[in-house]
Amino acid sequence: MTERDKYFMGRAITVAQQGMTSNTGGPFGAVVVKDDQIIAEGCNSVTSTNDPTAHAEVVAIRKACAELKTFQLDNCILYTSCEPCPMCLGAIYWARPMKVFYGCTKEDAAAINFDDQFIYDEIDKKIDARQINFVGLMREEAVKVFEQWEAKTDRTTY
Repeated sequence: MTERDKYFMGRAITVAQQGMTSNTGGPFGAVVVKDDQIIAEGCNSVTSTNDPTAHAEVVAIRKACAELKTFQLDNCILYTSCEPCPMCLGAIYWARPMKVFYGCTKEDAAAINFDDQFIYDEIDKKIDARQINFVGLMREEAVKVFEQWEAKTDRTTY
């Protein structure tokens, strides 16, 4: 951890504070950095955009990918004011930054009623034991699209 890392984490914390005080959403902020430059910033904007996926990390990842014109954050570092929730963790893995720094822990978040443990628990359950009813439908038809994908020669693999 360097002084620059502390600077970028400080910026993520400031973005969290600004988003919270402007009533954009919850107290979370994130910054994407490449080559020692901030590429994108994001704060939680779930309530202001009516978008349950608008967590700080997802917002920052979307902006960074748009700025870099790519779907992967190669050679980027993500600084986030809090340990990512399960959704953001998935988005981070799909975006593939080389490192993530976080401030608060998921336990800190749970202490102020941002508790994601139930989602971690749901992921571990068999699909038919989850709180939300998941029903398989038209698998044979859906698999045909996957088969077409497998045969597609001009696809962009990710």
